[in-house]
Amino acid sequence: MKDYGEERLKRMLENRPKAPKRAVITGGMPYGNKDLHYGHVLGMFLYADFMARFLRDRIGKDNVIFVSGTDCYGSPSMETYRKKQDEGFTGSIADMVGEYHLRQKKDLEKFQISLDFFGASAFGDAVPFHNETSAEIFNKLYDNGYLKKMSTLQFFDEERGVFLNGRQVVGKCPYDGCSSEKGYADECDLGHQYQPKELINPISTLSGKTPVLKEIGNWYFDLPRCIDLMNEWADKLEKTEARPFFIKEIREFFKKPEIYIKKDQMQMYEEVKDLLPTHDIREEKSKASFVLVFDKLENRECACEMLSENGIRYRTGKTLTPFRLSGNISWGVPVPDKEGFENLTFYVWPESLWAPISFTKTHLHNLGKNSDEWKKYWCDRDSYIYQILGEDNMYFYGPVQHAMWLCTQGKNPSLDIPDGNLNMSHLIVNKHSMFLGNKASSSGSVKPPKPDELLEHYSVEQLRMHFLGLSVGNTSSSFTPKPFDPEAKPEDIDPVTKDGNLLTNIYNRVLRTLFYTWQSEFDGVVPVGEVSEQILKDATQTILKYEKLMFDNKFHMVMYELDSYIRNINKYWVANIKSCNEDKEKLKQLIIDTLHMCKVAMVLLHPVSPENIEKLAKDLKVSEDIFSWDSINAPIYDFVENKSEYRPKFIEARYDFFSKPACQLDVE
Repeated sequence: MKDYGEERLKRMLENRPKAPKRAVITGGMPYGNKDLHYGHVLGMFLYADFMARFLRDRIGKDNVIFVSGTDCYGSPSMETYRKKQDEGFTGSIADMVGEYHLRQKKDLEKFQISLDFFGASAFGDAVPFHNETSAEIFNKLYDNGYLKKMSTLQFFDEERGVFLNGRQVVGKCPYDGCSSEKGYADECDLGHQYQPKELINPISTLSGKTPVLKEIGNWYFDLPRCIDLMNEWADKLEKTEARPFFIKEIREFFKKPEIYIKKDQMQMYEEVKDLLPTHDIREEKSKASFVLVFDKLENRECACEMLSENGIRYRTGKTLTPFRLSGNISWGVPVPDKEGFENLTFYVWPESLWAPISFTKTHLHNLGKNSDEWKKYWCDRDSYIYQILGEDNMYFYGPVQHAMWLCTQGKNPSLDIPDGNLNMSHLIVNKHSMFLGNKASSSGSVKPPKPDELLEHYSVEQLRMHFLGLSVGNTSSSFTPKPFDPEAKPEDIDPVTKDGNLLTNIYNRVLRTLFYTWQSEFDGVVPVGEVSEQILKDATQTILKYEKLMFDNKFHMVMYELDSYIRNINKYWVANIKSCNEDKEKLKQLIIDTLHMCKVAMVLLHPVSPENIEKLAKDLKVSEDIFSWDSINAPIYDFVENKSEYRPKFIEARYDFFSKPACQLDVE
């Protein structure tokens, strides 16, 4: 094994990342109108589960809470419910969402996603806590002066005689360069927000006709006021392990309001430019458009109206806009009545941002904890909040969520967060997992496989191994499972089974060899002795590298480190076993050293392959304490009942600690 030297090992020990005392992990919230596909489970929840399981071993399971739930409210659920009613569904919308919720929960359990609480925002234990949390945050923002009433335009279907919710209007996103497949009433499927009047070519999904816009009043969070705070936050993120593409992307929203106009309309612009609000113009030779830059959002909106009146086509740029908190949809969390605004409900995005707080409260209440216990997780300086999400949602979980969190402090919010106030989250943002080279979406043209479809071809363990090795933290990674790839040739290697072979072939083989050796040579009793110094040093280096990579959220690099360490265990055994043929003492030492490496690998693999690793622990007859990082490099004898005569389970020939599913064995 590679020796990094005493000095490097010393530096690694001195620079160990500081672990939090407590942690919350959230895994996003799937909509309540659809079943999960592989991207939800393996592209998002798996990484949250990996972090949660690591932290339970690292800081103690009682100090970690992993929560999520079904996002019940909002226009997607209402639109699906309308369609199901047309198809003959007779239950309530809560009945429909409840059915999806149960299926989502079962799919997550199939993949060993270890949520402490998977709730729902509209029914079950979490409802009173969610309503309470919603009112608390709204009232704080209101009292601190960060909410304002705005009379805005909402689409109205004249043929059906109804206001349309967000997903009942489909058009094209007005953001310059946006590649989204669908633009809805005030946001596109890539998370860009805009005013309804900016949506290009809107169509009602109810009638297929072009809707009109009518004025309606709602509450908005004054997000543009927070631009200086958000820039300061982004500066701080530069010094953390936050992924660079995420920081770069959210900074785009902190620019001044902009309008993009094609250069072929320059003459038309020249004719009206003196009538527009004060602005600067920016031209770039390599671009097809020139840019108008405004100091205030209100000025840009005024300019948009004037350009439209004069027949000038334009696109708007990214910037912070007032964030809508309320709506007039009956299916939702009630908004506190204020200033004549009554019977409103929360827009689905804001209430889903604080839903993890509601779920944390619910979980702790169910454990019999007092009502303020949740603050130890969300407000304490010694706690850390990890939120795993896809890049489509970084705007909401990024500037929107954190600006709201900060503004609950008072009239002068600060990034130096006072005790008892909401902490900033650590956002782990993943790029897309492409399916066969295409963006997979349940609402798009490429339909991704559902969990059960994958389990017809692979074990859970193989899929977990494969996905944790994908570099979704850096780039969009393609998921190309051979049984689903129409272009795959019979001789092609399946990338999923290839990654799983590390356990089913290599680690399984060395474990099996160890068991057989002490069964045949030592009557089933494991030799006891001191682990060699170099083996301990190598293990320490691997442990420290693994730990740092986890806290840096470089999950694919963790898997590379594991791969290297496990392969080296096998190489170490093969390289030394021949010299032990006539020397029992050498054989004893080889078993002692190899078993220690396997024990360390077992602890490091626990978050990756939890069920099979826990089964291995039972076969080794060790206590559950073996997974604690407090003693990760301690010898295995510290975790057995009888150190002087340590007898693990007796295994028969061809026993598998890790095995492939029957469908793959049939093919082989």
